Amino acid sequence: MTNKNIPLFLAHRRMRTVTNCFLVNLAVADLLMATLNGAPNFIFLVTADWPFGAVTCTASNFTANLTVSAGVFTLVAITVDRYVAIVKPLQHRLSRRVARAALFTVWCASALLALPSLLYSDTYKKQYINGEREICFIKWPDGSSYPSSRADYCYNLVFLAVTYVVPMSVMVWAYARMSAALRGRAIGECTYHQMQVVRAKRKVVRMFVLVVMVFALCWLPYHAYFVLTYHYQSLASAPFAQHIYLFFYWLAMANSMFNPLIYYWMSNKFRVYFRMVLCWCWTPKTATSTDLKKLEMNKSFSVSQRNYRDISSFSRA
Repeated sequence: MTNKNIPLFLAHRRMRTVTNCFLVNLAVADLLMATLNGAPNFIFLVTADWPFGAVTCTASNFTANLTVSAGVFTLVAITVDRYVAIVKPLQHRLSRRVARAALFTVWCASALLALPSLLYSDTYKKQYINGEREICFIKWPDGSSYPSSRADYCYNLVFLAVTYVVPMSVMVWAYARMSAALRGRAIGECTYHQMQVVRAKRKVVRMFVLVVMVFALCWLPYHAYFVLTYHYQSLASAPFAQHIYLFFYWLAMANSMFNPLIYYWMSNKFRVYFRMVLCWCWTPKTATSTDLKKLEMNKSFSVSQRNYRDISSFSRA
């Protein structure tokens, strides 16, 4: 296996941080969403026919809710990790063991939340003017389906609260606290290295704030659509309903595409190592000296900041 085929996280030791563990988990969730749910549903929404069978229907619906939940919970885990590092720098950071336990919890909680789609997904034959087609849907215990099922409506409300309202509230509060802490911390720090560390942390915070904002904008119309159509069921059968839903669906799916673009744009380390992995010709010896110097400077700043915290902690004891 060549270096270009090895994931960025595994190819370079410096990238194996707790935060990057969470980022890899987020990337896995996005990849599963794109491959196991995005492509089959695109065919279904365009042709109004599900040619993949009942098992694939169940797997697709389950994967959709599983990966959305896992992605959101991972963003919350990243927020907690950044919050501890910035607002409470003298406390112990999350270890890799704790990070693995957190990721295990993320996937278990996501699977539990997605369980109804695993239990109640099914297919049935529907007669159209131009022939019979197979439909993939979720038949709830009340005997109804979208958009008239009250069980479906209640589940959508729970899903909206657990995967959108509560996580967004936590992340907005946490990043507001982080931004305030970084603004206040720069007042008493005079050395060049310490100022560079603060700037680097501010950049990381801005990057994750952008990730959260993009997630909020991409998924809000999708969640709101299901709640709205329950109260106004005539909208679901309107001539333009399928086109509106298709737009909201692909806007939500586009969130998986935006994340790596944001990382590449706003992270120098990610950008340099991504180029090294993507092209065999990009190795540490042939990469631009400017980018490599930045990575070395970032490493020295981190060491300097750790030493500074150790001295401060010792002087307060």
